[in-house]
Amino acid sequence: MTRIALLTLALLLAASGTFAQSAVDTAVLAAPERLQADATVIEWNPADWTYTTLREGTNQVTCFHKSGLPGQLPFSVECTHTGNLDRVAQNLRFEAMEDRAARQAAIDAAEADGSRAEPVFGSIWWHFQGPSQAEARRHHTIAVPGATSASIGLPDNPNEGGVWVMDAGMSSAHLMIPGE
Repeated sequence: MTRIALLTLALLLAASGTFAQSAVDTAVLAAPERLQADATVIEWNPADWTYTTLREGTNQVTCFHKSGLPGQLPFSVECTHTGNLDRVAQNLRFEAMEDRAARQAAIDAAEADGSRAEPVFGSIWWHFQGPSQAEARRHHTIAVPGATSASIGLPDNPNEGGVWVMDAGMSSAHLMIPGE
């Protein structure tokens, strides 16, 4: 009888959300498991794209929710090098623009006038996103700002197979990793 009572209590607690993941625990899901415990976790303020630190980390990885932010999937968490946060804020600002043509024009203008924040060369962007956490998929890219096919020795299109450089020559150049 005691076991049944404990099982019932556990089920009630789980249903009430007592065992639900915290915002910090969910945000770090995008990062490799070995980096999660030491990652910084932040929360973005969509009014001005500043952030609040929820947990100070000890490595150079920062994780955050993008779920519910303008232009984002219903479930979206991301982690990257702490040195990329200016770029992330700028990306979020652009992604919040509903008009695709206006958004692309703003990105192109920032690229042209040199105000586009540059990511840390070789830094990884870990994404875990989808219609829900249960349906989320992982995607990873490696920032190589300014890289071209000639400078890095990789193709600049996916048709040749394998890893390739997307946005070659731009500050947004990054390595696409098929199957991720």
